[in-house]
Amino acid sequence: MEVSALEWGITIGVTVAVLLFDVIVIARRPHEPSLRECTVYLSVYVGAAVVFGAWVWLFHGHDFGIEFYTGWLVEYSLSVDNLFVFIVLMSALAVPRKYQQEALMVGIILALIFRAIFIAVGYQLVENFSWVFYIFGAFLIYTAISLVRSYRGGEEEHPEENRLVTFAQRRLNVGEDYRGLTLWWKENGVRVVSPMLIVILALGATDIMFALDSIPAIFGITQEPYLVFTANVFALMGLRQLYFLLGGLLQRLVYLSLGLAFILAWIGVKLIIHALHEGHVIGFEVPTLASLGVIIVTLALTAWLSLAKTRRDERAEMTASNPPAPKPSE
Repeated sequence: MEVSALEWGITIGVTVAVLLFDVIVIARRPHEPSLRECTVYLSVYVGAAVVFGAWVWLFHGHDFGIEFYTGWLVEYSLSVDNLFVFIVLMSALAVPRKYQQEALMVGIILALIFRAIFIAVGYQLVENFSWVFYIFGAFLIYTAISLVRSYRGGEEEHPEENRLVTFAQRRLNVGEDYRGLTLWWKENGVRVVSPMLIVILALGATDIMFALDSIPAIFGITQEPYLVFTANVFALMGLRQLYFLLGGLLQRLVYLSLGLAFILAWIGVKLIIHALHEGHVIGFEVPTLASLGVIIVTLALTAWLSLAKTRRDERAEMTASNPPAPKPSE
């Protein structure tokens, strides 16, 4: 895929401009966004991703267009799972709703930075060492198994208990008041650290963990650095609005981790097959179009089964709390 310096420059410039616009808007008026605001922004970001994929399809070929759409869906689904951890984190650290936008924006910027670093490292690895696909594939399969075990064991996520976070809480004089992105101030001559700093540390640690999963996954779809980067950018854009738009709906997606486990396992197997093909051990590869179909069907089934289960559970709870009145004896 031939990508000119102008294309790279425009892409990075637009990304920075969108981030600066979000930062300026949030810094000027910290607030909990309305349903209309979230819907408009999210529609614009998703629409932009669809249009960008169509542009890649027309100017770089349909194969690269399919790779972008597939990679974008994979990264978007992993980002939604990331949002669920953010919800747990915000609740555990009692972040006021009006400041959650600022925290989320910092989390998204950190995610972009970490993923850009991991993309650069990953690209150098796949370009120089073909055997790294075996490692990426095995890692994704291991991650998938861990997700299934975590779901079956009923383990809850506690990102606020990260070692870096707990170390900072013990060593720093952390205050109780949130003052937006003001991270420290002095009270009676003593420096006080804002709890927002603890939130940012927790978000950063979470972003690193998710980048470790997402970068091998996207390289399982495409090895084009431009598509890897843009798929990650479009997957992260609009997450802030999605956080407030979906809210409780994210917690209703009870089978999300199982769906992601299947997708990661599929991509892991695809990576191993790719490595075997590169080593001339086998003569076929898994088509990207087939992966796109598998991902779409998996995400649709995951959402449908999750919502069906939560509806059944809610009806069962209502029945248990309001048992039918006994029939009068004849």
